[in-house]
Amino acid sequence: EAGADVIGVDWRVSLTDARRRIPEGRSVQGNLDPAICLAEWPVVAEQTRRVLADNDGRPGHIFNLGHGVTPDIDPAILERVVDLVHTA
Repeated sequence: EAGADVIGVDWRVSLTDARRRIPEGRSVQGNLDPAICLAEWPVVAEQTRRVLADNDGRPGHIFNLGHGVTPDIDPAILERVVDLVHTA
């Protein structure tokens, strides 16, 4: 109703649920929990893949953290997340 083309989804709402609520033709942005980026890489990779799977290949997904990057997140982890998203 607000006329937004892109809806930000934080990590507390699954993309599956968000997609059910958001009208067709709208893009979604999100929604990896930023705290996950403090975990070991296998956990980060698993959760990144989960976010991508929750989107179910639908167009208009802008992968992002469900909130901002905190200062204690290692930039190397974020680089790996970007690489994983680009190759998925």
